[in-house]
Amino acid sequence: MSAPDTGTTGIEERGGRRVFVKDHPDPPPRLLEFEAVGLRALAAAGARVPQVLAVRGTELVTTVVGDEEAAGAAACATPSDAAGRAGGDGRDPGAFGRELAALHRTTNPAGSYGALDGHPAGWLGACPIDLTPRSTLADSLLGDRVLPLVRRAVDAGVLDPAAARLADRLDADHLGPAEPPTLVHGDLWAGNRMVDAAGRSWLIDPSAHHGHREEDLAMMQLFGGFTPAELAAYDETFPLAGGWRDRVGTFQLVPLLVHALLFGGGYGAQTLEALRRVA
Repeated sequence: MSAPDTGTTGIEERGGRRVFVKDHPDPPPRLLEFEAVGLRALAAAGARVPQVLAVRGTELVTTVVGDEEAAGAAACATPSDAAGRAGGDGRDPGAFGRELAALHRTTNPAGSYGALDGHPAGWLGACPIDLTPRSTLADSLLGDRVLPLVRRAVDAGVLDPAAARLADRLDADHLGPAEPPTLVHGDLWAGNRMVDAAGRSWLIDPSAHHGHREEDLAMMQLFGGFTPAELAAYDETFPLAGGWRDRVGTFQLVPLLVHALLFGGGYGAQTLEALRRVA
């Protein structure tokens, strides 16, 4: 999620190598550390993400997307290898869906939803969110995020007060059958999936936590940029519970509310309409 005050970013050369630097002159508490924790967790689960090189003071330093993978592929591949792996143009239309399904099989042994490292302070873009570990998805997603964000948006004047009454109707039944808390990217809009020259998908800028895998699937459908083939490949690899399409609007509420708080405009009306559909 793009946001107005997450600092500056860019590629620099340091110590003879290219690195990507995210710099914030006065970072809010845990903003950079939270992203680093997420990147490391996603990497440990097998996702293709930039490697965290340093988190210090005002900056987060990572590798540049694609640099290390591209170097490794060039060293060991023959000219026809990429096309042989993925089809005529080297791209597999369902690859990302299968990769995301594999990622979502990483569950939290502790059984709690929320923060990966137990610290309650999380971020979605430049908006603080509460990721206090909870034993139920309803407590985490609805109690700690949807309802407080609705109140903040109403108090800020960017959301109609009727939204609060609608949000109060939401409960565990709106979240579908119970599933183990899984590792989610947490901010999976198209801008946070990069595709390198070989057609491989990389994930950046996570708001990673233990949540419900439908959070990522819903975010993918909020602003476009992902294909039906990717969603179909996901469902074929790791079938979603019945009625998942009816729950998309519920799982889109947190990013919609954050957009309303950060950007105002029509996001408040869009959030209210979503609540009217799902409550």
